[in-house]
Amino acid sequence: MPPHTWCDSRRAPASASVAPILFRLNTVELVLLLVAIVFGATGVGGLLGRRHRQHSDMREPFAVLQGALLGVVGLILAFGLSLAVGRYQDRRAAVVDEANAIGTTYLRAQMLAEPVRGRSLALLVQYTDGSIRLGTAIPGSVKAKSIIAAENVLQRRLWALAGQAVAASPVNTAPRLYVETLNEMIDSQGVRVAGLNNRVPTEVLLLQIVGAGAALALLAFYLSVLGRGLLTVLIAAGLVTMLLYVSFDLDRPTRGLIQVPNAPLVSLRASMNVPPAADAAPDQPR
Repeated sequence: MPPHTWCDSRRAPASASVAPILFRLNTVELVLLLVAIVFGATGVGGLLGRRHRQHSDMREPFAVLQGALLGVVGLILAFGLSLAVGRYQDRRAAVVDEANAIGTTYLRAQMLAEPVRGRSLALLVQYTDGSIRLGTAIPGSVKAKSIIAAENVLQRRLWALAGQAVAASPVNTAPRLYVETLNEMIDSQGVRVAGLNNRVPTEVLLLQIVGAGAALALLAFYLSVLGRGLLTVLIAAGLVTMLLYVSFDLDRPTRGLIQVPNAPLVSLRASMNVPPAADAAPDQPR
C-alpha cells in the first residue's frame, strides 16, 4: 500500500494557497514598507509633540503610557521573532532529514537486482534534483507546485519498482529494507513541504508592525513635548525596523538574506556522480 504522504503533500490548507500580501513582496519592497510605516509613525508623533509642547500637563501621563506601551511592544516583537526562529530551525532540520532519507534510499537501492536497481537509481537522481530546486522556489508558487507534482510522480514510479523488487524476491532482506527507507523518504518530503508553508500567522506580523509604529509614535510625541531626544527616537526606529525585517526574513525560507540552505542536498547530489559502491544483487532462481 503506497504511503499516505502523497495525499498529505497535496492537501495543503486553503490559507496556504493564497500567500499573504506581506510575503508576496520582494526584499526591497519589504524594507521600504517597513521603513515607511515605522519612520512615518515616528515622524507623525514627533510633529504632533511639537505642536503640543506648550501643554506641560501632558508630560507625566504620556511618560507612563509610553513606558508601558514600549514594554508591551518589546514582548510582542520578541514573541514574533521566537516564532520565526523556531520555524526557520524546523525547515533546516527538514532539509537534513530529507537528504539523509534520500541518501539511505540511494544506498539501499544499490542492493536490488537489475533492472529495478538501475531504474531506481536513475529516478532517485532526478528526485534529488527536484528537491534541490524546491529549495529555490517560493512556497505556494506555480514553480513550487510543479516541482512537488513532479516529485509525486517519481514517488509513484519508485514505489512501483519497489513492489516489483519485493514480488521478485519475497524472502530477501534487501528489497524489504529498501521499501522501508523509501517510505521514510516520501514521508520526509511531506514534512519539508509542510514546513515551507508553515509561516508565522499574518495577525502576529501585523500586530508587530502596528504595535511598533504606535509605540514609536508615542515615544516621539513624548520626547518632542519635552523638546529633546529626536536623535534617540530615530535610532530606536532604525533598530525596530531592523528587528521587524529579521523576523519577516526568517519566515521567507527561499528569499531574502536569510535562506534555508540546500547544502545537505547539494552534497548528496554530488555523491551520486560517483559510481555506486555496491554491485547489483544476483537474480533469484525461478
